[in-house]
Amino acid sequence: MSINKYRSHYLGDLRKENSEATVTVSGWVKKKRNLGELIFVDVRDGRGYAQVIFTKDAGEAYELANGLRSEDVVTISGEVKVRKDINTEIPTGEIEIIASDLTVINKAAVTPMIIDEETDALEDTRLEYRYLDLRRGPIQEMLRLRHKITMSVRNYLDGEGFLEIETPMLTKATPEGARDYLVPSRVNKNQFYALPQSPQIYKNLLMLGGIDRYFQIVKCFRDEDLRADRQPEFTQIDMELAFVEEEQIMEIQERMFKKIFADVKGIEIEDKFERMTYDHAMNNYGLDKPDLRFDLKLQDVTEIFANSEFKVFSSAEVIKTIVMPNMADKYSRKDLEKLEQVCKNHHAKGMAWLKMSEEGLTGPIAKFLSDEEKAGLVSNLNLTANDLLVFGADTWDVVCSALGNLRNHIARLENLINDEEYRFVWITDWPLFEYDEEFGRYIAMHHPFTMPQNNKFADNVLETKARAYDLVLNGYEIGGGSIRINDRAIQDEMFKHVGLSEEEVEEKFGFYLKAYSFGAPAHAGIAFGLDRMTMILGGTENIRDVIAFPKNAKAREPMMDSPAYVSEAQLEELNISLREEEK
Repeated sequence: MSINKYRSHYLGDLRKENSEATVTVSGWVKKKRNLGELIFVDVRDGRGYAQVIFTKDAGEAYELANGLRSEDVVTISGEVKVRKDINTEIPTGEIEIIASDLTVINKAAVTPMIIDEETDALEDTRLEYRYLDLRRGPIQEMLRLRHKITMSVRNYLDGEGFLEIETPMLTKATPEGARDYLVPSRVNKNQFYALPQSPQIYKNLLMLGGIDRYFQIVKCFRDEDLRADRQPEFTQIDMELAFVEEEQIMEIQERMFKKIFADVKGIEIEDKFERMTYDHAMNNYGLDKPDLRFDLKLQDVTEIFANSEFKVFSSAEVIKTIVMPNMADKYSRKDLEKLEQVCKNHHAKGMAWLKMSEEGLTGPIAKFLSDEEKAGLVSNLNLTANDLLVFGADTWDVVCSALGNLRNHIARLENLINDEEYRFVWITDWPLFEYDEEFGRYIAMHHPFTMPQNNKFADNVLETKARAYDLVLNGYEIGGGSIRINDRAIQDEMFKHVGLSEEEVEEKFGFYLKAYSFGAPAHAGIAFGLDRMTMILGGTENIRDVIAFPKNAKAREPMMDSPAYVSEAQLEELNISLREEEK
């Protein structure tokens, strides 16, 4: 076995059992304290940090240690000793290293940010100096967690008979919902590749190719507006299976997640995952990704106000309320205005409210309601003194969105969420289509390869249900999939419904439809967001914490200052010219 002059042990692995051993360790100086006779240096490597002590007996090593600064790169040899003053806050807190030798491999400039468990650096600074941010324990812990998840998934799927197969990154632009990232071709002038929004078409074709079970941990690209849990390039755990139906897909995925939680979190999940239809989720929770860790359901009170003289209610398609039990005295008018703003942020015109007291319902809208309407609320909602009611009155989709997001906001305000609880739920019976106001046409709610229920379309296409299923965990959609269309006639009809002409279908999907003429198996698939899963299991709400080199909110990578301008020569080679104002 070869001898490594830099390392006999990892700093973060040293324990009481290593006492009296002579070790060599390498890493970065985390912190130095010079007490004159003794110099204390915390040194960090990829597995943690430990305390090193330099005494004057160390001679030259002591003199060198006197000049150390944070982030200097060092190699140290010495003897492991048991500490008298144990530090219970860190895994290596029972030991220290008495140094006998020190080599300074590299001196570090003053860093632009604090490199510690906690840092006060702004996110843009952290992203610009991401290589420094990566030295911090919390970020490394997230990357280790991500690694554990991927290894658990790979081992599980291998045991279930899946083949891991890579699909191309340079592909063809096809309408899949979001904008494509385009890549110009130098060889084929004036033509462009697209980076894949997902491997959807390729994995369908793998099923046609007789690959019974496929999976891939794959990069996907979507040019869309960003948020805390979204990135322009993201990683998904993608899979497709031949000759299965919904139940088999769900069973396989549930076993996979139970293995992930056992492997990564040490949590045994015994129960079968809950099931809920899309309509039930929207009507009761307001969102298609309901967080089931707390109650506060939306309650429909439209019928109570069927003949109301209160114009806000009488003109509304739907009226729903959230009853906040025993919270009326906690919310001032100013507090309620803040809740109203949450609703407005989600397209509501406003938010009405009432408080229940011993005397009855009070609040700004109480005078506009009849005694019969008030009695209906009290009776139907089982109201008691000090209950607070907040109302949404508008179209069904606006009310659901506004109150659904308000529900989550209230839960965070009131600390109703148990962060140690994990609630999975399958959302089924999705609409196959939704109407897109921007494009003035129907679009597929999932994608245009999703099979309609009963293999047919309703006369009113918006009433057509899809054989689709999403998996939701703690209010996040972590994955979605569907039974795929494997019938050419159904696929042709689907393309017509989403507004594609025969010419467009032939241009964009001609190769795909040709493949289906040679015998297509029944097949289905699903894809999970690896970044989002890691985010949830890691207890962070920012997806950038779980990606080694993420983009910022403007889809830029500050570290490399990307995207960037390119030379005229490169553009000319690609046969591309810029508009004058953009040069």
